Amino acid sequence: MGLSGRGLAVVVLFVVNGAVLAVRLVPESALPDRLVTVWLAFGVLAAAALIGTSRSGTSYLFAFFLVAFAGSRLDTRTALVLAASCSLLCGGVLYLQAEPGEYATTVVGLATGAAVLAGMAGRSRAQATRSAIAAAESAEKAARAEARTAVLAERTRIARDVHDVLAHSLAGINMQLELVDALIDTGDLAKIREANGRAHSLVRESLRQAQWTVHALREDHLPLRESLTAMLESSGHHDALTVVGDVRELSAQSTQCLLRIAQEALTNATRHAPGGAVGVELTFTEEATVLSVRNRPATLPVAAATGSGMGLIGMRERIALLGGTVTTGPVTTGPDSGGWQVEAVIPR
Repeated sequence: MGLSGRGLAVVVLFVVNGAVLAVRLVPESALPDRLVTVWLAFGVLAAAALIGTSRSGTSYLFAFFLVAFAGSRLDTRTALVLAASCSLLCGGVLYLQAEPGEYATTVVGLATGAAVLAGMAGRSRAQATRSAIAAAESAEKAARAEARTAVLAERTRIARDVHDVLAHSLAGINMQLELVDALIDTGDLAKIREANGRAHSLVRESLRQAQWTVHALREDHLPLRESLTAMLESSGHHDALTVVGDVRELSAQSTQCLLRIAQEALTNATRHAPGGAVGVELTFTEEATVLSVRNRPATLPVAAATGSGMGLIGMRERIALLGGTVTTGPVTTGPDSGGWQVEAVIPR
């Protein structure tokens, strides 16, 4: 390098090559590929000129750097064309400068194009890294969506459980208390005591149902037969469970579903057919598990009340999640004729 003659030319070409390489500091999205290609082509000419002007072997490095950068920034075809051009130019310059019979430096000039392979390998690694990051981000988004779906499903399940415990019982209690208020003006103490007793009975039933719900929410897996037996005993229906077939263990979701349906059916029987006998049949077949709850007609006075209609909807929602079905309707034949039946079928 110098301030005049060949030294000044080396300084100028050194600055030009440095400016060409500085484009690697600019983000890829900021410059179009066509402009980068033209700029690097100009840089190849400057690198070959620097090799021809300078007398130092370190001037060859710019050609290697430019070709490697072209391999990492441009598409394969364009990068290979630039690499071949650089090899020919640098090799030609060194061939013309070489002494007769001494062409070893020409090989070095021709080898400048080989640096494109290193750049292409770096580009492949960068693309693989970006793909891995994109895949990880997609997986994270999918996991978040799945978590949100699970939260919504759990909220729906809890809403069903709350309905099973509270909707029927609170409606019945409210009705009895309104009846008490209406009877106060008549002074009929017998009817007032009767309505008040019904309200207390509904409160006790609500407490039992609430205990079952809390127990089921805390447990991951409940034994189906034992839980049904305890549920019937707590409701005052002794020896009401009949098991048909070989008992097998069901999934936690299937067990919870059948227990909830049984709970809803027993609540409806207590409300709409007070005093009527209740029978539950649990059948295990090779294809499915069937739960049937039957109640006979009421033997005690039935209080007029309207339900929310959410009980049957909740049953169907639960069973649909498992690919099963639930049917409800009056019993028209047999000893339970005139009563009501709920039957749930969950495929194996």
